[in-house]
Amino acid sequence: MATFLGIDYPTWWFLLVGGVFTGYAILDGFDLGAGAWHLFFKKESSRRVALNAIGPVWDGNEVWLVIGGGALFAGFPVVYATLFSAMYIPFMLFLAFLIFRAVSIEFRSKEAMAWWRKLWDISYSISSIMLAVLLGVVLGNVLLGMSIGPDLEFTGHWLEFINPYSLLVGATTLALFMMHGAIYLTMKTEGRLFVKITILLRRSIAAFILLFLGTSLYTLLWIPHQTDHFRQQPLLLAVPVLAFIVIGFLPWLARKRKYWLAFIFSGLTVSLLMIMVAFALFPVLVAS
Repeated sequence: MATFLGIDYPTWWFLLVGGVFTGYAILDGFDLGAGAWHLFFKKESSRRVALNAIGPVWDGNEVWLVIGGGALFAGFPVVYATLFSAMYIPFMLFLAFLIFRAVSIEFRSKEAMAWWRKLWDISYSISSIMLAVLLGVVLGNVLLGMSIGPDLEFTGHWLEFINPYSLLVGATTLALFMMHGAIYLTMKTEGRLFVKITILLRRSIAAFILLFLGTSLYTLLWIPHQTDHFRQQPLLLAVPVLAFIVIGFLPWLARKRKYWLAFIFSGLTVSLLMIMVAFALFPVLVAS
C-alpha cells in the first residue's frame, strides 16, 4: 500500500476527517450552545446581545461540517453511503433543523412584532438544541455499532438509532455544547446578563460532568470493546486521563472567573473527547 511519511493514505484520510469534525465540534459547538440557552434569556435586549455575540461566526463555523462531509465521501465512500443509509432519519432531521436555525436567525429581526420574534426565537433555540442532540445520537450509534449486512447495506429497523446509549451520548453532547456556549457568552456580555450566564454556566458544567461520567460508565460496562485499544496500548490511556484532568479544572476556572482560559479548556475537552473516539474506532469507522 502506498504511503506518505510512512503512513498509509487511508490513515491520512482518517486523520483529516477526524480533524475536520473536531474543528467543527469546537467552533460550531459554542454557537449551538449559545442558541440552546436563547429561551433562558427573557428580555429582548438580552437575546439580541446573545445573537450578536455569535453573529460574525455562526455561518462560517458550519463550513467545517460541509468540508467534513466532503472529506468523508472522498476518503471513505463506502462508509459515507452506509452511514447515511443507516442514519437517514437523523441526518434528514439534522438538515431540517440546520435550515430552520439559519432562517430563524435571519428572519427574527425582519419584523418588530413580539409574536413574530417569539416564534423565531423558539425555532432558533429548539433547532440549536436538536442539532447538538442529533450529533450525539449519530456518534452514539457509531460507537455502539449498527446492523450492517455482508453487502454493507443497513439491515436494521428504521428507528434503531433510538436507543439508551445514543440518547445518553446525545444528552452529553448537548450539555457539553451548552457549557461551551455559556463560557463563550461570558466573554461577550456584561451586567445582569453576564451574572445570569455565570449561573447557567455553573449548572451546565455540573450537568456535563454528571452525564460524561454516566456515559463513561455505560461504555465501560456495556460496550467494553470500545476500550480494547486502550487496554492493548496503555500509553493511549494518557488521553482519557488528560481529559478527566482538563474537565476537572473547568469548575475551578469558572469559579475564579478565568473565562478565556475556561474557553480554551472547554475546546480542549472537545478535542480530547474526539481523540478518544478516534482511538476507539480506528481502523473501523462503522462497525456492525
